[in-house]
Amino acid sequence: MDASLTRALRKAVSAVAPVCCAALAVGCTGSSAPAVQDTAAPARTAVLPAVNELQAQYQKVIKEVLPSVVQIQASHDLGSGVVYDDKGHIVTNAHVVQSEKTFQVTTANNEEPLTARLVYSYPEQDLAVIKLDKVPAGLKAAQFGDSEKVEVGQIVLAMGSPLGLSSSVTQGIVSATGRTVSEGSAGGGTGATIANMVQTSAAINPGNSGGALVNLAGQVIGIPTLAAADPGLGGSAAAGIGFAIPASMVKTVAGQIVKNGKVVDSGRAALGITARTVVDDRYQPAGVAVVTVSSGGAADRAGLRPGDIITRLGDHSITTITSLSEALATDRPGQRMTVTFQRDGAVRTVEVTLGEQ
Repeated sequence: MDASLTRALRKAVSAVAPVCCAALAVGCTGSSAPAVQDTAAPARTAVLPAVNELQAQYQKVIKEVLPSVVQIQASHDLGSGVVYDDKGHIVTNAHVVQSEKTFQVTTANNEEPLTARLVYSYPEQDLAVIKLDKVPAGLKAAQFGDSEKVEVGQIVLAMGSPLGLSSSVTQGIVSATGRTVSEGSAGGGTGATIANMVQTSAAINPGNSGGALVNLAGQVIGIPTLAAADPGLGGSAAAGIGFAIPASMVKTVAGQIVKNGKVVDSGRAALGITARTVVDDRYQPAGVAVVTVSSGGAADRAGLRPGDIITRLGDHSITTITSLSEALATDRPGQRMTVTFQRDGAVRTVEVTLGEQ
């Protein structure tokens, strides 16, 4: 290659190079390079109004419902309650009031505690009603929803006074419905077995008991009552597993208490016995031994007697007192059931018409 040709090629390369660099420089700005465009921008623009709308709905519900949630102070315990009507009736858990008769109540609109008295406590369903001695101006009753319309996945807010922090709100979803839960008697619990409870992931802590579980329509769909305990953690509360008594049961029980001063129709089935759990030769729960039989009760009419060991009620296998309570909690008074039991080493069955607790 001669010198003149070499010089010509060098000039050509020198002329092209600035053009290439200029093209690369333009590409780095992203203004003319579709491969690196921010395609998520339209999605973010569309999502932002929806997020703002959801947040606004949260705030609206809290503003509407929180004034109906109160803090209840007993002499040795603290819990929450929900204003049931404009006459000063407040529904809460029986384990909040325990055996006490008078209480200090702090509402959202009153810094000074108000005095209240017990109307009636119904430990079998862990519900109670107290009444303010003086109804303050502007007291707002909560709106209770329809338990039949509660669905898994619904967003819910739990309102109450966890650990004494009044007017606190936590958020979660309905994790399940129709749970039958047995409440321990230790630590102030009633030992009740309660059917059809609403399970939620919203945080339920000590002090939340008796408060409100609320949907985004501003309706109380349940009364938070207890959190699940994890045996692997020494009985500590299991995070994200709480239970609330459904609004339908709250209205049924509280309505009777407000009208009659007591529960006159519990809707809870009973056999009319006292009993204890028995174990087999491997020390495993094997049934429920009848200790006493109430005269004229369901078991008495069916011919059950002390010493019989109940092993089945209808379709439910019975191994412990808790399993018997859970089976009865799902049944109704007047329902006919087959009871399987052992007497003198022989297995027998009998038809029983369930009574009322």
